[in-house]
Amino acid sequence: MLTYAALAAAIVCEVLGTTALARTEQFTRLGPTLFMAAAYLLSFYLLSVTLRSLPVGVVYATWSGLGIVLISVVGWVALGQKLDLPAILGIGLILAGVITIFVFSSTAGH
Repeated sequence: MLTYAALAAAIVCEVLGTTALARTEQFTRLGPTLFMAAAYLLSFYLLSVTLRSLPVGVVYATWSGLGIVLISVVGWVALGQKLDLPAILGIGLILAGVITIFVFSSTAGH
């Protein structure tokens, strides 16, 4: 259970870091830049914790896939960025892939 909590926290940190990256203005703003760096460092540390129990392919697919889904939602809700139908369908396929791994694959460690 700790493994999945670490993975979830790594995903949240990655999304926070990516959101801050949009605010760094090409690393010219110190606060957002430092926050982004700290969030990414913590995310990678938490990813390393998950690799003790789960295969790297499952961890990376989950981290990057759910990160894409969540940062797309953040961009839409908080930053006013629009998504067209192909983007929404593609994001849905990513989410379906992650769900498939965790529900049907024995490599997900459950």
